[in-house]
Amino acid sequence: MRVTVNRDTCCGSGLCVVAVPQVFGQDDETVVVVNEPEPPAALADLVRQAARRCPTGTIRLLDDA
Repeated sequence: MRVTVNRDTCCGSGLCVVAVPQVFGQDDETVVVVNEPEPPAALADLVRQAARRCPTGTIRLLDDA
């Protein structure tokens, strides 16, 4: 899995950071940053949930399959 984000559409809710802090963070303006663009398989379900819950659809996932 590869994680990308569109920082232009991020509303700064922080839901992704709360869900998977190992993968997502926020900059000084509360805009999402990806700390781990290729997260370990053990975090895949949490990352998918974070993407589904993102209020602006900012998170994009590219699956290896």
